[in-house]
Amino acid sequence: MLDGALILWFVLTGLSLIYLVYDLTVNTPALLLMKIGWFLVTMYLGPFGLFIYLISCRQPFPDTHEQFIKPTWKQAVGSEVHCLAGDATGIIVAAIVISFFPVGMGWEALIEYLAGFAFGLFIFQALFMRKMVGSYWKALKGTFMSEWLSMNLIMAAMIPTITIWRRLDPSSDRTTSLSFWGSFALASVIAFVVAFPINYWLVKTGQKHGMMSVKPKMQAEQLMSMGEHAEHAATKISAWTLTWVTCVTLVILAAGVVFGFFV
Repeated sequence: MLDGALILWFVLTGLSLIYLVYDLTVNTPALLLMKIGWFLVTMYLGPFGLFIYLISCRQPFPDTHEQFIKPTWKQAVGSEVHCLAGDATGIIVAAIVISFFPVGMGWEALIEYLAGFAFGLFIFQALFMRKMVGSYWKALKGTFMSEWLSMNLIMAAMIPTITIWRRLDPSSDRTTSLSFWGSFALASVIAFVVAFPINYWLVKTGQKHGMMSVKPKMQAEQLMSMGEHAEHAATKISAWTLTWVTCVTLVILAAGVVFGFFV
């Protein structure tokens, strides 16, 4: 029965990806980075990912995309898309590699955490955003903290989801099983929900950017001007506030680990 439900889910995921690619190609003027992000997120979240895309990013009428994506919650969705796309990709790649070795669940969770953070920060944040802020190193420094805070909540959701699923269905530790991919799909959906509040706060205070609307011939100039505007718009966060928020994310991460391994 579980396999049947998972087959249906993956069929719907495939159809969702087909529609997404079509719409991003002919209708919605999103940045290339966001197009890649939406593809990966929809691949992981399936129909739920497509639903989020439809209500937050898809251009409803010609030349309305910039206005459509202005609300803060939609910008927060965009922020989470490039975070989850990178983090989840790193986590899944690490899980596939780990599956070939006799590694305990605790070490597996740690390796996946580090891989997800590294992939999200060094590739999906800094590498793809270097043009916006002027250099790779500047992008790396500018996105480190926000990426880490978001990653903590993503893993706070993914660790218990995957570990509990694996206890209920031991076959999910094999990459050749549908259950393996099903566990990561469910974990990604829950992670998206859990990590949304921190991404909303990061966007609200100007610590992260969200979605953008770009015309192809103007991309390079727009990227630089948007990056400069984002720097000026960022709210100065006190060390106390940042420390408090960081501690909250770490406590939630610890709670997720305890719930996953000990409950």
